[in-house]
Amino acid sequence: MDIVVCVKQVPDTWAEKKLNPSTQILDRGGDNILNEMDEYAIEAALQLTEAHGGSVKVLSMGPDSATDAIRKALSMGVDAAVHVCDDALVGSDAVGTSLVLAKALERVGSYDMVIAGSESSDSRTSVVPAMLAERLGLPQLTFVRKIDVDGSAVRVERMTDDGYQVVEANLPAVVSVIEKMNEPRYPSFKGIMAAKKKPVEVVTAADLGLDAGSVGLAGAWTAVADSANRPPRSAGTIVADDGTGGNALVEFLAGAKFV
Repeated sequence: MDIVVCVKQVPDTWAEKKLNPSTQILDRGGDNILNEMDEYAIEAALQLTEAHGGSVKVLSMGPDSATDAIRKALSMGVDAAVHVCDDALVGSDAVGTSLVLAKALERVGSYDMVIAGSESSDSRTSVVPAMLAERLGLPQLTFVRKIDVDGSAVRVERMTDDGYQVVEANLPAVVSVIEKMNEPRYPSFKGIMAAKKKPVEVVTAADLGLDAGSVGLAGAWTAVADSANRPPRSAGTIVADDGTGGNALVEFLAGAKFV
């Protein structure tokens, strides 16, 4: 089976995230990594092709620097990649991102499954996989912790607040996975060296037949109206226990609406 995995380069998970004051979009000038949740998606795809045969391709939308994230995916064992890279895409929201990915998948052609992480650590909307499935007219199976494929059908365990659901669909389908899915493999030295020779197709918005006004900030359906830096940590309140400490503590908690 042939699988396409959607991946994204994001700011380092532990880095302090800031908005660009002039554009009100995320500043991506620091250290960037492959989105952690996407590693689980890559591992799921690799395990499926190891069991059923086929190939895995990653699809990423991002700047030139996203090549680093793509190369990590290739070093994990992915066969090839498509990189949608265009300045016109800067500032795209979830709606615009799903449009670009859908057009890129149309360019890829045939595939049996599209797998994505359930969310990206920079925005955490968790809606792109569902939007993508809607645009492609495919079944969506979201927040998945287990995947089984039987011929032209896929059965998954979908996590819920009180357990899990067993959901079935015909292929092709869009699947988003969570961290309980597996344990992603580490790139080996052999894999890192092999990744340098694997094909990466770079395409632009124009290559996908997209008008610049339909993507990026110009085409975004959502926007940040205003933002402010987090205030510095203030000094704590010391409650001296001179016999009335209990009352003072209750008054403090009540004033903060904790009780």
